[in-house]
Amino acid sequence: MSGQSLTDRITAAQHSVTGSAASRTVCKATTHEIMGPKKKHLDYLIHCTNEMNVNIPQLADSLFERTTNNSWVVVFKSLITTHHLMVYGNERFVQYLASRNTLFNLSNFLDKSALQGYDMSTFIRRYSRYLNEKAVSYRQVAFDFTKVKRGVEGVMRTMNIEKLLKTIPIIQNQMDALLDFNVNSSDLTNGIINAAFMLLFKDSIRLFAAYNEGIINLLEKYFDMKKVQCKEGLDIYKKFLPRMTRVSEFLKIAEQVGIDRGDIPDLSQAPSSLLDALEQHLASLEGKKVKDSTAASRASTLSSAVSSLANTGMSFTRVDEREKQAALEEEQSRLKALKEQRVKELSQRLSFTTTDMSPVCSSSASCSSAPAVDLFSTPSCSNGMLKVESDLFYLQNPFQQPAQPNLSAASDWAGERGYDPILLSSSVPFQILSPPLKLSPSRPTVAYSDPQLVSGGHPEKLVSDDLDSSLANLVGNLEIGNTSTKNDIHWTQPGEKKMTGGLNWQPKAAPSTTWNPVSMCPGRKTSEMFWRD
Repeated sequence: MSGQSLTDRITAAQHSVTGSAASRTVCKATTHEIMGPKKKHLDYLIHCTNEMNVNIPQLADSLFERTTNNSWVVVFKSLITTHHLMVYGNERFVQYLASRNTLFNLSNFLDKSALQGYDMSTFIRRYSRYLNEKAVSYRQVAFDFTKVKRGVEGVMRTMNIEKLLKTIPIIQNQMDALLDFNVNSSDLTNGIINAAFMLLFKDSIRLFAAYNEGIINLLEKYFDMKKVQCKEGLDIYKKFLPRMTRVSEFLKIAEQVGIDRGDIPDLSQAPSSLLDALEQHLASLEGKKVKDSTAASRASTLSSAVSSLANTGMSFTRVDEREKQAALEEEQSRLKALKEQRVKELSQRLSFTTTDMSPVCSSSASCSSAPAVDLFSTPSCSNGMLKVESDLFYLQNPFQQPAQPNLSAASDWAGERGYDPILLSSSVPFQILSPPLKLSPSRPTVAYSDPQLVSGGHPEKLVSDDLDSSLANLVGNLEIGNTSTKNDIHWTQPGEKKMTGGLNWQPKAAPSTTWNPVSMCPGRKTSEMFWRD
């Protein structure tokens, strides 16, 4: 089976509809394709573990759900993705896995759909057991052995003897689960199991480095421990020796499948005389008769053993540092490629902008700069035409003293229509209190477009920012209320205002207003009085 199946596409589409990008990426990383999970999907999931707004339990549940699939390809890739997040993802992911009572229940998994499924199902069961043990180890010690600080000032080298005797057996259990994967070079036949083996290979180096430092700390304190502690320490050291041999065989398989020899550490066996010295010391504490041995000989044996184990630790450290350097170089190359791509995009965008702002060239190779046309600007008129700089309803500056207009023409026009001309001479600025214009049926309606066309004379210049003066000039130009053409406007100082209007103006009797006093009641306020017409 190769390529994404229809089920993979439907599942990914369902998560796309629901808006869960992490679950969709999990489906993309665990398709039915017989190849390891793609790096871009793994990188995105690692990024998700570092985001605080991502639901880690939901992400883990998506991986667990994929392990319930019947296909060994989907299940194996789900385990690889989980392992990858445990190693390179945020520690919150491992913490959640450690808090669960159960993780992968695949001890009876078997894919009978194909012949290859039988072989791969065995490795799936072993692999899931190791991941379960890795999470249990974190739950017991609250840290990951593959990520602890190493060296003389490391966690395992500075741990006290009581805690050390409880911690080393936990490392042994995790190491046993890893070595029980028990793969040969002939079994690494596809990209899926190869990806799992690479993760186990890196875990074995880091895990055994912590294991080795714990043994060094144990040997340095062995001759100062109590009898019970010496017995436990001797048992731990005896279990360490065969595991060291198994690790060496596991590393040989890595060399056979093409891993660089520089990435494989060298293991140095401790001298066999060390085990004899440890047994004799325990026997002496139990009161048994042992061969006479001086303190100098024991110190010499212990020093040589610690030195050989320390060399092994240094070899693991060099391999780890080389891996970190390779990862750093890869990250720098990716950043460089991203920077070059960004510079290229910016240069293309700049070239597009330059093309848009370039002058217009004709076929005769004569270039002229074409200014942009503002469709919303006020057009200007030339050749003596009128240039309207402002609207008639544009208000003047409130801090500027308004000019006094001549309202003779406006007074005649208002008098003919029965309006009070005093409203036009009101001293209150910016207010026109006249009702809408009423046109007589006998007078045709003229649409004003140009004062020169209406009056037949030269247009009068509008007074900018003065509504009253502009209105008076407009009334004069339209010849409203006067048959003679007025070409000039005489500005005179207005005299005393009289309550008179035009020719047809007649005084109107003011309506009488009757005041009905209201009897004041005790406790009644003046504000409750009212007027009656």
